[in-house]
Amino acid sequence: PKLSRRLLVAGAAATALPARATTKAKPRALALIGDRYHNPDYIRVSLDKVFHALDVAIDYTIDYAGLSAAALKPYQLLLILRDGMIWPGGYSGPDAYTDYEMNLENAADFPAAKSITWMTEDQGQAIKDFVSAGGGFYPLHNASHISLGCRNYREVMGGAYFGHPPLRPFQVHATANAHPITAGMQPFIVNDEQHYVDYDKDPRYVILESENLDGLTYEGRGTKSPAGWAYDYGKGRVVFTAVGHTIHAMWNPQYIELQKRSV
Repeated sequence: PKLSRRLLVAGAAATALPARATTKAKPRALALIGDRYHNPDYIRVSLDKVFHALDVAIDYTIDYAGLSAAALKPYQLLLILRDGMIWPGGYSGPDAYTDYEMNLENAADFPAAKSITWMTEDQGQAIKDFVSAGGGFYPLHNASHISLGCRNYREVMGGAYFGHPPLRPFQVHATANAHPITAGMQPFIVNDEQHYVDYDKDPRYVILESENLDGLTYEGRGTKSPAGWAYDYGKGRVVFTAVGHTIHAMWNPQYIELQKRSV
């Protein structure tokens, strides 16, 4: 195939690093994807449309434990679309959301599960070093959640997840901060999770904003939130875009163009 793609499974079978290009003539991306709430299949299908169009090779992995400086070395771009949680003791019930399990007749059979963060400070440092040395870093959607559990990651990623309301329509538009990624873009509507995020860096690097045009707010934070930023970090670059819970949102024509430009 024109592009080499592989999805690795977690655990013992994922001890090997992803397949890589035999030449360094073209840039290559590594994408860490998938979590309890985000099936890696829809993410891979979504991103393939972008990377096919760009003719950039991409390797996919769900092996979060394998993220390291050595794993990043062959790549020019790291993309993450997954959150910061794992459940070593198992999930609480058959569904991902607690409101469902509370209404089960046998809810007592599903004791409250406890999540822990998976990213270590060493892994966060590896990402910092990778970008500082000239690599690209493109966290999408719920990758902002990882910042809640890793200081080094948040430093390079630039912000942190606060929360989101249920799926509902909202608009994404460019801010007044001019940037090649958003040049000439038109506002677009998606039915997605409107992620509310805390942004840590200079406001002039915020390039996208989400807004609920129906006046719906979230946790006292109003109708709007930063939805994307881009800045240089050392010799490298960081871009974050917050849309991405559904394939319908990922494949919005305006958002596909934003993803291409971000890559």
